[in-house]
Order: sequence, then structure tokens, then C-alpha cells
Amino acid sequence: MEAPSKDHQDLLRINAKTVRNLLVQFLKDETAAAGFSKGIVGLSGGVDSAVVAYLTAEALGKKNVLAVIMPARTSSKESVEDAQLVAKELGIHSELVDISPMVDAYCEPRKISDRVRVGNVMARMRMIVLYDVSAREKALVIGTSNKTELMVGYGTQFGDMACALNPIGDLYKTQVWQLAKELGVPEKIIAKKPTADLWPGQTDEGELGILYKDLDALLYAMIDERRTGEELEKLGFRPKTIDKVREMVRRSQFKRRPPILAKVSYRTANVDFRYARDWGV
Repeated sequence: MEAPSKDHQDLLRINAKTVRNLLVQFLKDETAAAGFSKGIVGLSGGVDSAVVAYLTAEALGKKNVLAVIMPARTSSKESVEDAQLVAKELGIHSELVDISPMVDAYCEPRKISDRVRVGNVMARMRMIVLYDVSAREKALVIGTSNKTELMVGYGTQFGDMACALNPIGDLYKTQVWQLAKELGVPEKIIAKKPTADLWPGQTDEGELGILYKDLDALLYAMIDERRTGEELEKLGFRPKTIDKVREMVRRSQFKRRPPILAKVSYRTANVDFRYARDWGV
């Protein structure tokens, strides 16, 4: 498909050990700053949530991490097994919650059969579970969306994109794979095809229409390096793909922002009241 230079793809390489240490410290500091000591991770069986579980266990201690595994009727057996494998390897507690009855209770009376709509309902039902469990455990929900997903809007707003803290939100998918190797995530999870597991045979790259390695190289050049369209073409990306990805980034901007408030007072949340910490007024 695309043919970005090897040199450009090499720019996505990270010092995985340094990034690991930085993210572990991030989780320690931000969890404590919020007044918590525990974390909840929705464990899907994929590499993103596995990496987050490993980081959280290292940061907070395995006794302070709860993995919640939330299959639906359409979820593959392998996904559940891989999630359970991660929990076992880490020695963290896990809890399995079948979301099918919740999804059915909403979708069936309304005759919702569109796969995207059902998928969004599933993602939001999972977040209902995570936040309820977080209230029970007095713990923070730790996010598992990577930078690639966030930039192109490949996620459900207030669903899988919702969280209190996100340690991997500034790592592209290919960088998450690098970090997974550093952390010792099981190879079968690193090597499997990425999927949201919303319906049989669904894959991320199939839906996106581009391989992660090519998409990440394009996003890095477009976003991090702020390359022009002409420069991107010289790097080997097709104009049609450049336009498609740029439009995905543009159209999904609303997912990356907190709700936009109409300003009617002198100090408005996220406008001119934006303390880095909730200390004082």
C-alpha cells in the first residue's frame, strides 16, 4: 500500500526501558495526586490493555490492581483466555462480567442490529461496569486507548476512550508493541491481529483500511513533524491516503476534547479555570 522510507519508520522507535520507567512513575504520581492507591483495568485480551495492566501492576503493586474481563456473546473464546493469561502472569485479581444481558436489554426492544451501533453500546456498557467496579473498589479507571486510535477517532466516546488516567495515550500502536516486549507481555498477545472483537472476523486494520505500521508513520509525519501534503507525498504516501487520514483526524477532534461549555461567567472550567492540580481556588 504505502511505502514510507525505512528511516521514517525508524523515527517511531522508542527507548522502551526509559518509556516504561516514565509511565510507571506517571501512574504512581497521578494516582496518588488524585487521592487513590488502586487501579481498574478493562482487560480485553489485546496488547493495549495487557501493556496497561503490566504498567499499572508495576506502579501500584499487583494487590492494588483489578482486571475486569467483559466478554459479550460475540467475543472470541481466545480473547477471554488471553485476558485471563495476562491476569495470571501478573498475579493480579480478575473479575469476569458477561455484558450480553445488558446489551440485549437495550438493543433487542429497539431492534438495533447495525454493527456499529451495537458495538458502541457494548463499549459504553463496558465502561458502566468499569466505573461501577471502580466505585466499589475506590479505584481509578486506567485507560487503554493508544495514540493511533485517539488521533483517527478509532474508539467510542465515553466508551473505551473514557478513563481517569491513560498511560499509553501518547504512544502509537507500533510503539505499544515495542513497550509490550520490554514489559514481557506474552508473545501470543503481541503477535495476534489487533481487533476490538465486536463481531466475528473483525480486525482494526481491516476497518481502517491501512496497516498500523504505515498509518503510524503517516501520523507521525503529519502530526508530530507537521509535514505538508507535498512533503508527505515525497515520503512515499499516496495523496488519497493522506487526505483520508487527515480527514479522520479532523472529524474526530470532538472525541479528544472535554465537553465544550458555553461561557457565561468570569471563570469557566477548561476555558480560563485550568489548574494543573485541583489545589485551591
